[in-house]
Amino acid sequence: MSGKGTPATVAATRAKVGFSLHPYEASGDGGASYGEEAADALGVGRDRVFKTLVAEVDGALTVGVVPVDANLDLKALAAAVGGKKAAMADPAAAERATGYVRGGISPLGQRKRLPTVIDASVGGHATVFVSAGRRGLQMELSPADLIHLTGAATADLRA
Repeated sequence: MSGKGTPATVAATRAKVGFSLHPYEASGDGGASYGEEAADALGVGRDRVFKTLVAEVDGALTVGVVPVDANLDLKALAAAVGGKKAAMADPAAAERATGYVRGGISPLGQRKRLPTVIDASVGGHATVFVSAGRRGLQMELSPADLIHLTGAATADLRA
């Protein structure tokens, strides 16, 4: 991180939000799931590690944040933002819009602030983990801070 952090850590620091960083050795090959790899490497329940997925809802990029042990329900994401049709975004478009690489997309500090919906299960934990903006680095923070920093709505997004 070269001492200056990632856009995600910078955003949290500027907002004076408490968080802790958890580095781990990322395989880098994408394997089954970057998020599941992070949960396993950190010894944290997969229901507490949330992945950031970028979808297109009625043509507009939208972020869905769900536990790594769940799949994103695209119809539920569309409904949560008042849309009708949703599909996973092209990975290159997601990387351009967020400023992060696949497997390291954080819901925080994105290049372009996208509408964000976080799965309602987030509220069942004292703290949760999300990507800190690069593969091999997770950020732990309270659900309330995550919701506040992303301007997110919550809804049941698990398929």
